[in-house]
Order: sequence, then structure tokens, then C-alpha cells
Amino acid sequence: MLFVDFSSAFNTVIPSKLITKLGDLGISTPLRYWIMDFLTNRPQHVKSGHNCSSTITLNTGTPQGCVLSPFLYSLFTHDCRPMYGSNSITKFAYDDITVIGLISDNDESHTTGQRKVKRETHDPIHINGMAVERVSSFKFLGIHISENLSWTANTSSLIKKAHQRLFFLRTLKKNHLSTAILGNFYRCAIESILTNCITVWYGNCSVADRKALQRVVKTAQRITKTPLPAIEDVQKRSDVYEGHVAFLRTPLILDILSFQLHCPPGSVTGASRTKTSRFRNSFFPTAVSLLN
Repeated sequence: MLFVDFSSAFNTVIPSKLITKLGDLGISTPLRYWIMDFLTNRPQHVKSGHNCSSTITLNTGTPQGCVLSPFLYSLFTHDCRPMYGSNSITKFAYDDITVIGLISDNDESHTTGQRKVKRETHDPIHINGMAVERVSSFKFLGIHISENLSWTANTSSLIKKAHQRLFFLRTLKKNHLSTAILGNFYRCAIESILTNCITVWYGNCSVADRKALQRVVKTAQRITKTPLPAIEDVQKRSDVYEGHVAFLRTPLILDILSFQLHCPPGSVTGASRTKTSRFRNSFFPTAVSLLN
């Protein structure tokens, strides 16, 4: 997986190139001229109190805060497409792009453009002469994805955040708030953190990670003096089909499932091949069963 986050994305839009791409998309000439006039020769200055800076004229980028800017940036990057059928590109929040590639038999020629190599001697990917940093884990949409497909880093991050909220729960307890309020605070501020995207990662968590998560629940239970649902019970409720299908059918999840099961991108129809109970209970086989 390759994660790309463009810095100052809206400021990098070049109006002349944008107009050319809009012409390729069939946008009428008068409208393209109007957009070109809107994006060029824009005066700008900074005001602080009664003081104003000198005015400069901008001819690049799109105005920040303008409702048209995200749409124009999407059109500017519409031609960012995968070169091979084994790759998939998912765009999120306009300037975040994720490239997903399926590697079969250590052959990365259709994913990175490189020759067949072993994973231990993976050559770095270069973009415009600069090597792309390879990391052991990456935070994507609030979830830490590790290179070894372990969820330890993700659960550790969730537990750390939850422990910070336990301080506030103890403070509320010292101020003699009712049990009902303490329980509501736990569900809103702590349980919501521990169960963030739980459908994705909990099924394949190690026993140690599950116990660590449950210890946070037990600590909150001692503070609130009220029974609290176990993390496993919350996860089972999250697997209800009606509430699950909308998430599973998002393009990124469908592509991940397709690559995991060697199915055509965007369609998950194959049966999951599982050799261990831990994998059988993980997200991918469970998701495929629900979709089928």
C-alpha cells in the first residue's frame, strides 16, 4: 500500500493545466474561460487589526474556503489512475490518495514497476527522483495499519487515548455525579474510542491485545460502579448485517477484499480460504460471508 498526502494541495493547482483538462472532459469553452478568469489575477493581502500587508497578485492555486475549490481540485486530479489491473487507487478528502497493489508470488512488476524481487530485499520506490519512505505502520482514517498485518500498534494507540479519558471519568466520580451520567460519559468518550472501526481489526487481534482492551473496560467499571459491556460484545453487535453492508461496500474495503481473495477488483464473490480459526474470525472472511 502506498499512501500519498499532497501538501498545500489546493495551492498547487495550475489554472492553465486545469483548463486543458477541463477541455478534455468536454467542459464548454465559455465556462472554461470563466473559471480561468476566476483563478487568475486574484489580489490578496493579510490584515491584522488595523494593519494591512502589501497586496500581491496570485495566478496559481484555488481560493481557500471556496466551495468550488475542492471540485476543481478533483477535476484537476481526475486522470490519476492505476496503470495495471492489479492496482487500485482510492481518493479521500481530495488530497489523500491510497494506492493498493496485489503482489502474487513476490512478483511486483505490476504494482511498483520493478522486477521480481523478494520481500526482504524490496527496492525503494522513487517519485521524481526521491525515495518514498517505508514505514512499519501508517495511520489511515484513524486506524494504524502495520506492515505485518498485526493490530498491536492500533490497539495500543486506542488504549492510550482511552486512558487519557479515564482521568476525566475519575474527576466526574470525585464530583459525585450520578451513575447514569458516568455510564453515558464512558460510552460517549471511552467506549467510542476503544471500538473505533472495531469491525475491521478486532476479529484478528491477538489474545494479549484483547485482554489489554478489556482491562480498560474493567477499570472504567470499577470507577462507575456499574456493569459495562465487554469489547467482544460490542464487536458482535457491530457485525449486524444491516449496519455493516454500507461500510463493506465502500470502494476501498471492496478493493482490499478483492485483493485479499484474488477476486476481480470491486467484486467479492469467492469463498474465503482459511486455515486457522484466528483468520477465520478476522474481518476479511467475515465480511465476505456477509456480502455473499
